[in-house]
Amino acid sequence: MHIGRKYGYLWITLILFLGSISAHWIFAWFSYTDEQRDVNKPIEFSGYLNQTMRDTMENWQSEFLQLIWQVGGLSFLWYIGSPSSKEGDERKEELIKEILRQVNSKDAEKIISNLEKKYPKK
Repeated sequence: MHIGRKYGYLWITLILFLGSISAHWIFAWFSYTDEQRDVNKPIEFSGYLNQTMRDTMENWQSEFLQLIWQVGGLSFLWYIGSPSSKEGDERKEELIKEILRQVNSKDAEKIISNLEKKYPKK
């Protein structure tokens, strides 16, 4: 499979990220130079870099890190099997077994046993 298709979501996300961070830094430069001219101070790259890094990190802290925790952290908890993530699956499994027992009472236990061998619990 072509790498562009296999990692399409990654590439689109990377392009959007690079485009938005570039636009942020470009417009921050214009804003910084305007502010420096307004107060008759010299335009220095170090001042721009310091101010823009501060603004970028504030945005990431308030927005990006929250999103990472919500998506990544909760996915990790679900993956390792937190009690809240298994609650629904166990209930569904028992309901399906009970329905199978009601529909096909004589073969239900054999079918359930075969399925448990084929798909053992982790």
